[in-house]
Amino acid sequence: MQKAITAELVKSLKPITKTQPKPYEVWDTELKGFILRVQPSGVKTYLVEYARHRRITIGQASAISAAKAREQAGKRIADYIKGDDPLEARKAARAHTLESFVADKYKEWAEAHQSSHAETLRRIASFYDAFGNKKLPEITAWMIEKHRTARLKADISAATVNRDLDALRGAFTKAIEWGVLKTHPMVTVRRTKIDELERVRYLSPEEDKRLRNGLDAREAKRRLNRDNFNQWRRERGYKTFPDCGAFTDHLKPIVILALNTGLRRGELFKLQWQSVDLIKRILTVTGKTAKSKKTRYVPLNDEAFATIQTWRKQNPAAGLVFPGPQAERMTNISTSWEGLIKSAQIKDFHFHDCRHDFASKLVMAGEDLNTVRELLGHSDIKMTLRYAHLAPDKLSAAVAKLGGTR
Repeated sequence: MQKAITAELVKSLKPITKTQPKPYEVWDTELKGFILRVQPSGVKTYLVEYARHRRITIGQASAISAAKAREQAGKRIADYIKGDDPLEARKAARAHTLESFVADKYKEWAEAHQSSHAETLRRIASFYDAFGNKKLPEITAWMIEKHRTARLKADISAATVNRDLDALRGAFTKAIEWGVLKTHPMVTVRRTKIDELERVRYLSPEEDKRLRNGLDAREAKRRLNRDNFNQWRRERGYKTFPDCGAFTDHLKPIVILALNTGLRRGELFKLQWQSVDLIKRILTVTGKTAKSKKTRYVPLNDEAFATIQTWRKQNPAAGLVFPGPQAERMTNISTSWEGLIKSAQIKDFHFHDCRHDFASKLVMAGEDLNTVRELLGHSDIKMTLRYAHLAPDKLSAAVAKLGGTR
């Protein structure tokens, strides 16, 4: 019905309670879009329909007068004409901040679907100081670019900044997929251009020799320390500890395996004995543990096979190939690795560079890039192309073919 909505009218309206109870509405004749809804319960509510099929509630008649409600309705209509949508404003007020979105929604998804979720969440957290408390719709490309510029000026490497941006981009993409955000703030934000060939670190023959000598020296020192300690306990009548076995701990077999298979550190930490076939001399990196989420098979050469076979005899229990102290998955070997590199006097060589060493040596031995890509588990050949320059003979042969065409 259409009537002038006044205090007297509001007071006089009765709910429909007989036969088929249902709400009804009164549309104001003075202000188009101003509505009074009467529920079967008797509750009366003011609304405003400021555009076709777009309406919001102003308040209940028991809490606000008809005149005040009409005034607020007029303001909402005027705001919409100016370009401010009241519904969108309310949504924005209830919107997640970056930090709350990650904590309440994205974190759970990341933990279930990303093997490196801890690193992803840490990278996103690097943006919290800059705009973590901003509502998602308020975060702009300019804010992100400003943050990028500040970090680059602070001598953070472009590669690190790019990886952080990739993590943030992934969170925004999920926010859009889940209807939390309408537009992606990073559409115009591009990765910083870097020289992909700038760092392909592999061991020189001399460094390789020093690394292996360092592993052997570390084993000998640890074995001597155990023998001396047991001798000390024996002289005092204490129970002695078992001999070390073929390996004093996990470091040497992990390093040898990394150099000969190219497995990532996380893939080694998650490797299960059920994925190691000592008959066919193949280990399987399952899609569940692989970064690419795709299963791949890596043959074991003589050194890798001998190492893991010996390690197996020393560790007959099922489960992880390299378990932590409480049989749980290891999280890092930083202390032992850094000690090894220091003793071997090798500079600027991280554990992940064992993977680069594996790939580089294969390419220099004449293996084609696609084979190397399959062994490394790269989903895109672009990642493997960083090693192309290590096959100079093939490049020279290709250019030489032009000689007979001129």
